[in-house]
Amino acid sequence: MSKVNYPEEFAGFAIVDTKEWNKPKYTTYKPKEFGDYDIDIEIECCGLCGSDIMTAKGGDHGWGSITLPQVVGHEIIGKVIKAGPKVSLHKLGDRVGLGAQAFACLDCNRCKHGNEQYCPHTVTTYDGVYPDGYVSQGGYASHVRAHEYMCFPIPEKLDSIHAASLCCAGLTVFSPLKRYIPKNLPEGQVPKVAIVGLGGLGHLAVQFCKALGAEPYVFSRTDNKKEQSFELGATGFVTTGTEGWEKPFFDQFDLILNCAIGLSGLNIDAFLSILKVEGRFCSVGLPAVDEKYNVSPFTFFGNGSCLCSSALGSREEAVELFQMAAENNIVPWVETVPISEENCQTALTRAWDGDVRYRFVFTEFDKAFGTNGGK
Repeated sequence: MSKVNYPEEFAGFAIVDTKEWNKPKYTTYKPKEFGDYDIDIEIECCGLCGSDIMTAKGGDHGWGSITLPQVVGHEIIGKVIKAGPKVSLHKLGDRVGLGAQAFACLDCNRCKHGNEQYCPHTVTTYDGVYPDGYVSQGGYASHVRAHEYMCFPIPEKLDSIHAASLCCAGLTVFSPLKRYIPKNLPEGQVPKVAIVGLGGLGHLAVQFCKALGAEPYVFSRTDNKKEQSFELGATGFVTTGTEGWEKPFFDQFDLILNCAIGLSGLNIDAFLSILKVEGRFCSVGLPAVDEKYNVSPFTFFGNGSCLCSSALGSREEAVELFQMAAENNIVPWVETVPISEENCQTALTRAWDGDVRYRFVFTEFDKAFGTNGGK
């Protein structure tokens, strides 16, 4: 395997066939045209996100068709080694993180009001399309190129392997918790949040929920993760595998954050019944495109609740997230894996099988690709 010829090309491990979604192959490719506000990041480590798998699986079992070959990965930590002439947020040598968004217009109404993750011109870190037709490539790679605004400074107190999972998984749960945990409760009342599913997202949601001043309760089908939930800081644990589990919790929760990736067996009516009036059931774990909720207007009639989702998070929220993680010792539970074709296959397969507690992070990029592209 030859070292990459940076900056003319990047190298990475790419999905080449959705039927072999867990068998990425080494490849080299040209990066997008370098823009005035772009930075190049030499990657130190990259987390494995469930989104990587759902994208790699393609249209039949994932999130739809993808452009191949495709380098996935959007929990990226690395150092800035090149900066465009108009870059002002970062300097060469800075350690930065990049999540699931590589570009936004920063000029539309959403961008101007702290919602750039919903920009209609957004380009995702991988499998996104720039105006010139270039398809973005992600973080199982030697380098990544992105708009400076989408890259976040990493506090010195955070280890890179822990910061990686915060770039997507952390931000995905932090944004709705920050926005939807009520801030105007009567004196003496503490917000209560139901976190459905203790996995890659849920174990971070518990920690951030507590840091934001709310009481996190973990809801899981069995009690297998009860001890881990309390170790992470949960106030309570509820097993939903028995009929009528919801009855003791009627009208108790301000927010439900659904971190589970699948909808099979999820009783939406039971969950909505535990919400207070005008409470939210917010999904951040996204299933395959063919899975749907079965709801009607009557579903929400009993308490004026609502069903919603949340995408990523804003730059402002990301910066706050990293500071909060550093100050409150919020640490993802990770297993590190030196990046290679073989190890990508192993980690992707194990992640899909649920055989990880709770995130994989690929490491040793310098050995796989050569420091600074071998130059």
